[in-house]
Amino acid sequence: MSHKLNVISVAALLCCCMGATASYAQQSGEVQSTTPHRLRGIFTVRVAPDSTPAMAEDMAGSAGAGKAPPLFTYHVASNRDNNNYTGVIVGRDPFAGGGSVSVPTQIVPLIIVTHTVGTTVNSKGIITTKPGRVVFDSTSPKTACLGSRNNVPLTLVQQSPIFRSANFNFGGTEVGVTQYIDAFQRGSLWNVIDKANYHVRLAPRTLAPIVIDIPANQGLALATTSLGPPAFCAPLGILNIDVFDGIVTTKVLPALKAQGVNPTTFPIFLLSNVVLADKPTDLGTCCVLGYHGTTGSPMQTYSPSNFDSTGLFGGAEGGDTLALSHEVAEWVNDPYGNNPTPPWGHTGQVVGCQDNLEVADPLTPTNAPRVFGSNGFTYHLQEMAFFSWFFKTPSIGIHGWFSNNGTFLTDAGPPCH
Repeated sequence: MSHKLNVISVAALLCCCMGATASYAQQSGEVQSTTPHRLRGIFTVRVAPDSTPAMAEDMAGSAGAGKAPPLFTYHVASNRDNNNYTGVIVGRDPFAGGGSVSVPTQIVPLIIVTHTVGTTVNSKGIITTKPGRVVFDSTSPKTACLGSRNNVPLTLVQQSPIFRSANFNFGGTEVGVTQYIDAFQRGSLWNVIDKANYHVRLAPRTLAPIVIDIPANQGLALATTSLGPPAFCAPLGILNIDVFDGIVTTKVLPALKAQGVNPTTFPIFLLSNVVLADKPTDLGTCCVLGYHGTTGSPMQTYSPSNFDSTGLFGGAEGGDTLALSHEVAEWVNDPYGNNPTPPWGHTGQVVGCQDNLEVADPLTPTNAPRVFGSNGFTYHLQEMAFFSWFFKTPSIGIHGWFSNNGTFLTDAGPPCH
């Protein structure tokens, strides 16, 4: 990895932005929660304003022309509401022979600089602040939270089952020695895929870190003593999501074109102990741990994701690579954020109804079985809903399940209202 730092200043953006193989053997290295404080971690998707399902289908048709990652178009008749649905998913069409794909994926470590410190939080979740500079560096050791080894978020992500192979077994059936999201896709489509040849893998390359300097009124560092005793192990960065996304889409992504980022690739922006909110000084609008989004024409997909080691999100429930597993799985199944489904909801992080193929939201923050890496670190991954859960019974997933750890044994039921 290059040691050159790219620095992004955001002052001029404010006016536009405001509108090795792992195994299942028990090993040490798990992120431990050392505080009773708990914040709610959620996830979102940011779809370009002019993006439509029809445009996504056009992208699928141009995948071989250098305008999109490998995609297939699905057509399904749902017996949940007796309607027909069409969308696009990353990979080769499993209903037409399938095959394997490897998607170029850039890991972009971020270094976030804030200039405001959150000192206390009142009973309504409003944060009192003072000036103060704090740096959140995804490339530096987090010894206070992670100890003396396995303590660099970037390294842990590079060595994680998101990008390296592990032996995955769903309900007693070997799914494969592969990356987690590939194992999930195989399990979701188990009864229609060519099991010997169907894969959707990421081909990662790490780019140089990028420094993003956040204006004092658009982000803060929540002090370790701000929630009262006991102190948590490291400050938590909270950024305005609109300002941050504006930086990514108007400054960072264009600057990365020269390094090979384009609509056929999937750039992942790695945050460390940094979350997003509508209003950084109000915990009631916090905390987005990750999202996937689209921008431009042809549409560029991308995903910022937080590696949390503070334990503020329930340790296992929001820790280490759980957020990344959530976002990568949703990107594969709903790359442009607008694959339609019958309405579903009142489950996972969803308190109302949704009608899109966001496979992780229905089970946030339910854990899949942990993966114990050969580096000695315990990785947390999220369980996700299978394709069939959204559309119809019986399931085409492994064991007839509707999620990869068997939490869902029936589909989403009658349309949500």
